[in-house]
Amino acid sequence: MKVSIITPTYNSANWVLKTYESVHKQTYSNWEWLVTDDCSSDETLIILNKLANEDPRVRVFSNVANSGAAVSRNNSIKAAQGEFLAFIDSDDLWFQDKLEKQLAFMGESIDFSFTAYELIDENNTRLNKSVDSTQQGCFSYQDMLRKKATLGCSTVMLRKSSFDDITMPLIRTGQDYALWLKLLKTGKKAHLLNEVLTLYRILPDSISRNKIKKAKRQWQIYREIECLGFIESSINFCFYAFRAVFRKS
Repeated sequence: MKVSIITPTYNSANWVLKTYESVHKQTYSNWEWLVTDDCSSDETLIILNKLANEDPRVRVFSNVANSGAAVSRNNSIKAAQGEFLAFIDSDDLWFQDKLEKQLAFMGESIDFSFTAYELIDENNTRLNKSVDSTQQGCFSYQDMLRKKATLGCSTVMLRKSSFDDITMPLIRTGQDYALWLKLLKTGKKAHLLNEVLTLYRILPDSISRNKIKKAKRQWQIYREIECLGFIESSINFCFYAFRAVFRKS
């Protein structure tokens, strides 16, 4: 079974080689890495093309104009040849047995899975904070409207044949969360492998550090993408806000 790994890049020269190395070291080797660059102005594309010349499993694409992560991911998804899709952002890292363990966890019956992850900073220092590591079980559309799990993009794996449409909504931020909602709305559930298998990098300018921007994004997804009414959006937003403040891991 081939795994197609989806990555968008934009000015990722400081991180993308380390990300590739974490993919290259996977104990499960039947993968392809599809990277779409979003008009980087640094050496990202030079690094990627060099990797593609050295490793035939690496496939590099470029957007014609700067278009955002959703367009970049969708371009890679469109070219994917694997039975499974996995996602990793251009500054995140995987433990070397991530793919092997997640595929075994999914087996023949799970179509949508994700794992716990740990936070690191720009210097690769682990911040001793894990996410989704104390959760258990699986999560429905309604669960994820209320953000009962964080569901980090770089931890997700999907069985491609089980979904008719895996394209991300064309919004600049939060497009991964919007996609998970779209997939869960079909009745599928997201199954958690609650073992830390990914290192998620928090950078000084990351939206993950801006709670106001995150809250605005969440509300926009409720109202504009999911087309929820004001009252239903407000109820879900209260659950989201409570968990954003009080969730421990």
